[in-house]
Amino acid sequence: MHRLRLALITLAACLPFQTLGLLHHHGRDLNAPLLDSYDYIVVGCGISGLVVTNRLTEDPSVSVLCIEAGDPDQYEPIIQTPVYVGADIGGIYDWLLSTTPQTQLDGAARPMPQGKVLGGGSILNAMCWNRGGQDDYNAWAALGNPGWDWEGMLPYFIKAHIAREYSINYNPLVHGFSGPVQVSYPRYFYPQSTNLFAALNYLGVPTQFDPNDGSSAGAAFVPTDLDPINQTRSDARRAYFDPYVSRPNFHVITGQFVTRILIEGVGSNFEVSNPTPGGNEDGNGMNGMASNNGFGFGPGGTTPALDNTTDARLLRRQSPSTSNLRITGVEFAATASDARRTVSATREVIVAAGALHSAQLLQLSGIGPSSLLDTYDIPIALDLPGVGNNLQDHCLVGTFYPYNNVSYPSPTQLTTNASYNAMAEMEYSTFKTGPWTAGSPNALAFNPLPLISNNSASILSGASDQDPTAYLPAGLDPTIVAGYTLQKQSLVRRLAETTVASYEIINNNAGSLTVAVMHPFSRGQCYIRSADPFEPPSIDPRWLTNPVDRQVLIEALLFNRQILATPAMLPLSPAQFVPTVDADEDAINAIINTGIRTEFHPSGTCAMLPLEQGGVVDPRLRVYGAQNLRVVDAGIFPMIPAAHLQAVVYAVAEKLIVRFSFEPSRESDYVLCRGYFGLKLDNRISYHVELIHGSDEDLQLVNSIFEDCLRVKLKCLLEPYLSLYIVSLAFKQHSLVRYVIA
Repeated sequence: MHRLRLALITLAACLPFQTLGLLHHHGRDLNAPLLDSYDYIVVGCGISGLVVTNRLTEDPSVSVLCIEAGDPDQYEPIIQTPVYVGADIGGIYDWLLSTTPQTQLDGAARPMPQGKVLGGGSILNAMCWNRGGQDDYNAWAALGNPGWDWEGMLPYFIKAHIAREYSINYNPLVHGFSGPVQVSYPRYFYPQSTNLFAALNYLGVPTQFDPNDGSSAGAAFVPTDLDPINQTRSDARRAYFDPYVSRPNFHVITGQFVTRILIEGVGSNFEVSNPTPGGNEDGNGMNGMASNNGFGFGPGGTTPALDNTTDARLLRRQSPSTSNLRITGVEFAATASDARRTVSATREVIVAAGALHSAQLLQLSGIGPSSLLDTYDIPIALDLPGVGNNLQDHCLVGTFYPYNNVSYPSPTQLTTNASYNAMAEMEYSTFKTGPWTAGSPNALAFNPLPLISNNSASILSGASDQDPTAYLPAGLDPTIVAGYTLQKQSLVRRLAETTVASYEIINNNAGSLTVAVMHPFSRGQCYIRSADPFEPPSIDPRWLTNPVDRQVLIEALLFNRQILATPAMLPLSPAQFVPTVDADEDAINAIINTGIRTEFHPSGTCAMLPLEQGGVVDPRLRVYGAQNLRVVDAGIFPMIPAAHLQAVVYAVAEKLIVRFSFEPSRESDYVLCRGYFGLKLDNRISYHVELIHGSDEDLQLVNSIFEDCLRVKLKCLLEPYLSLYIVSLAFKQHSLVRYVIA
């Protein structure tokens, strides 16, 4: 039997990926009539939803339906062409959401752009592709999530993309060469970026060798999800849907809003499950705040505390620690006035609607804080306080230091100089080179606080001495407070490190050195505001409610002055308008209060944490208390990493599939593990095995199997130059009963 196990693994490792699934020659039209039921239903066809749907349908026996509220794009230049990055914010593919009034700032609400389109945020975002630091994911694991450390995430970072035409230094051992998403650099760089990096080096901030190798502190040219051949956006739709549309088991419908998850034995609020004409018809924000300002940084409340007392009117209230609810499907409609429809799932429902809408959907379905659900007469299926809490975001403040040396080419010339723009357009159309390829701000810096501030010790001391409850919303469940207490300890420790980024500089090469908090101490909330599914949720990011975040931004803006005064930057002739060169702390605070905006990275609302820490999902992303419901999007992040989030969401979704695609029905009878092995550039084979379910003795057995693979010269069977294979294995009574290779 041991030889059989070895033979199976070796054979699987030798097979080209394309031969592991059945090729299909008969496609299915988008929005074709639905089946009565599917094995899996995925809610949301953004990054994570399309990844999950794609990977599940590699098995031709599995049927999957992915439901998207938005429409597919039409390959418009505003989507595809890099120069237009950000121009579609506030357009037809945006949910047009906004925050509550931010009373801790200037009392104004802010736009919260989110993708409402097939492909989700990958259609709207700034295309930056970076992962954050090793410490980000080691911190996830330390909070009670085994297997989610850097070593456990790296194979899935690698799997999601193909590194193409890297013109900057990079480490090939941490990049993929066969993944769906094209990742590369543009064919044009503004020379001002060189000045900025030289200035940072002069001030003691290093330049990263590779911004995706896990050592993320310092300046870096960050790659983008850019097709290196035609220099167009490589988004989730183009990577995970369009090439696979011929699969007959890959079903997608668009323009349909999921109103409720169907739970066996649990009823619904009348308003949730019945047409509600006369209100918000499409679920979009209605206040007109999201304007088509792209990623501009012009100048620019808290949700009232919930009463945790409840009455006796409960149709069904279960503890997530003891319940085992069965999910039967979903309910959906095109608009609020349309009749609701339902579709069944025989295996699982996977919620991938984004951190804001996933929390909203769970709450509308009776899964969330009981006091909130009681407020809107929603039958309580699971009293799960973490749903909608722990909201985190990278908040940013724009600056304006225009460069007055006109001998340097500037991106502003594309809008102020018609002949320059016409030449750039022709160069792009003809050769796929030039300024039109360089729309994304990719010359960035992720700076540790101790490297840029003499006040870092004082800030660190204040952060360490804080009562964890001092700046949280009032009335939180004790489990959420317990979870934040552990998060804060991690944040304080990493704030002191010289290798961990506390903030980001976003350089637009035209005189803006925008600064953004990377590891916020502040926590917000995302709650339903009525039982009407088409009413947008109440989004309260509570930016800078914890004073540590404000102090980081103040130090970052003061450090910008030092940057602009370096010998490397003086040739650009920068002016200092926002903030001015003589702005004192009061003036800087006023700029912060009016200038704070989102970096479009809401996360944490369905956190992967232990239940006693306010968690919503376990390390396999299963919702506590439900046997066949998962969440997979940025909402599961326990703490937000110091990165632009799309690469992280792709990796999380890829990891989910391997974690559960081979789970047997009676897990206790099995030993489950996952491993990867690959050929390094020095011809050594590396491998890593992670136990998902079983004992230390079981893990020793699995390790011996991998070692046997090496002894039979597995490396000669691997493709040349860094091949990577991910293998999932299930054992019963020490015999291999199932494996999945990707």
